[in-house]
Amino acid sequence: MRDRRKVMALTNLRSSIGLLICFAITGVLSSASDHKFKVGDPVPLYANKVGPFHNPSETYRYFDLPFCSPEHINEKSEALGEVLNGDRLVEAPYKLDFRVDLDSKSVCKKKLLKEDVAKFRSAVTKDYYFQMYYDDLPLWGFVGKVEREGKTDASEYKYFLYRHIHFEVQYNGNRVIEVSARTDTDAVADVTVDKEMEVEFLYSVKWKETAIQFERRMEKYSQASALPHHLEIHWFSIINSCVTVLLLTGFLATILMRVLKNDFVKYAHDEESAEEQEETGWKYIHGDVFRYPKNKSLLAACVGSGTQLFALAIFIFILALVGVFYPYNRGALFTALVVIYALTSGIAGYVATNFYCQLEGTNWVRNLILTGCLFCGPLFLTFCFLNTVAIIYSATAALPFGTILVILLIWTLVTFPLLVLGGIAGKNSKVEFQAPTRTTKYPREIPPLPWYRGPVPQMVMAGFLPFSAIYIELYYIFASVWGHRIYTIYSILFIVFIILIIVTAFITVSLTYFQLAAEDHEWWWRAFLCGGSTGLFIYGYCWYYYYARSDMSGFMQTSFFFGYMACVCYGFFLMLGTVGFRAALLFVRHIYRSIKCE
Repeated sequence: MRDRRKVMALTNLRSSIGLLICFAITGVLSSASDHKFKVGDPVPLYANKVGPFHNPSETYRYFDLPFCSPEHINEKSEALGEVLNGDRLVEAPYKLDFRVDLDSKSVCKKKLLKEDVAKFRSAVTKDYYFQMYYDDLPLWGFVGKVEREGKTDASEYKYFLYRHIHFEVQYNGNRVIEVSARTDTDAVADVTVDKEMEVEFLYSVKWKETAIQFERRMEKYSQASALPHHLEIHWFSIINSCVTVLLLTGFLATILMRVLKNDFVKYAHDEESAEEQEETGWKYIHGDVFRYPKNKSLLAACVGSGTQLFALAIFIFILALVGVFYPYNRGALFTALVVIYALTSGIAGYVATNFYCQLEGTNWVRNLILTGCLFCGPLFLTFCFLNTVAIIYSATAALPFGTILVILLIWTLVTFPLLVLGGIAGKNSKVEFQAPTRTTKYPREIPPLPWYRGPVPQMVMAGFLPFSAIYIELYYIFASVWGHRIYTIYSILFIVFIILIIVTAFITVSLTYFQLAAEDHEWWWRAFLCGGSTGLFIYGYCWYYYYARSDMSGFMQTSFFFGYMACVCYGFFLMLGTVGFRAALLFVRHIYRSIKCE
């Protein structure tokens, strides 16, 4: 009867995950536009947001600046991922009908008050840009310019607001292919001094025919990352990573395996002359190496959460490789992250509870709650703080109450039930731990070890090699996430990810062997910490990138960068820690299964 319930629980869990994965894939694919137009048909143009060019998280609604606005601002309904991305699309005051040219058409004549002039000057000073979407194609432009030529004193600078936007649109048949916005540097309004003024905002539209097919219209946005110069750097990153893997693999093959072989021969000889020679090295602690670790509930929760994040990464890579995350598919990545994380919570519950029960844990419900809060808890607290900051700044990064409610419903109706189902399935499918040696009643004393065999030096050594294999690629990822570059070479990124996993597993196995050879049997947590230490290196790189490679500034942008990157690096810590621990566990089981221990 128990087996039947176990099979039914697993079947329901798999079917739920399958259905929701289909929902996630169709959800992120549904945002693609395939509009066909006739001459004179209105084409949707939406103004999205404005903000400082160097602070990607600090964006505001388009009409927060006193542009020409209609009496009733029509907002576009947005998907979950678009809201998480900070998109707030509203109907723009410009009318770009299909294949209708316009020359210096007036949008409005607006009287700017002193406060309005001050807002525009502040925007020009901070290098504000605006973003719009025309038939789901992005376009950008700057709000104004600062005239600094021949002036050394900042008080002498001149600030100008652009009044005229030239739209250039390319079409093929009945479809829009490409769009760009160019501001007229001659049609400007001087906003240097706070004084009332009347400004006329203008725009013009020029249509051109192109031979580019509709299916290829997004290639323009991915060409920059696929230029030969950038590809050379990406391939250099791959070669650098492969050399690291080869060196590490060679080290394991020539040193570690030879040492193990000598150990096996030595221990086989010692078994024949056991009375003449005392056991030494890693065989000496065979009665303690499988002694369950301290805080085993926390370790099981870490392994469960790390396994879930690893599965999340694999699913995201699958969607990226099949072309779901094409450039400016608004919110597709955030939608996929939220939905797939909810779907994979069953994996975390199953792995954590199953492993906890293998370690003879009794309070599996508490372990399940710990697993559910281990990653979501810090992420939720970070979100609450940063969302409060965004609300104070009136930025678009502040999530509306409705969106927060949707996320809470997803966690309540999908994440938590799947976590519980996975935990029940993991508890019911519990098997023995399968330790190849018997554990003694009392633990042996660990001999004094040199300082470089301590946890912190070992973590530094364990994290440096995997980080050195990925640091070149990290710059492009950061420039894409925290800048305006576009990252589209997901195949190379996937190769780097696989190399990262391999290097993490190899270095953790190596350090675990040296720890056991020094007769230190407390390897469980050490293996997890060494595997996850790469996440600490990545967070250290965040500080270098922020202060040396970017121009980000301000409290809001700083808090968003370090807050959310702390959550990302914490996720890497759990995921890579799980990879290192699993590799070390397989290795330890293998070597102790290969010898006879009394």
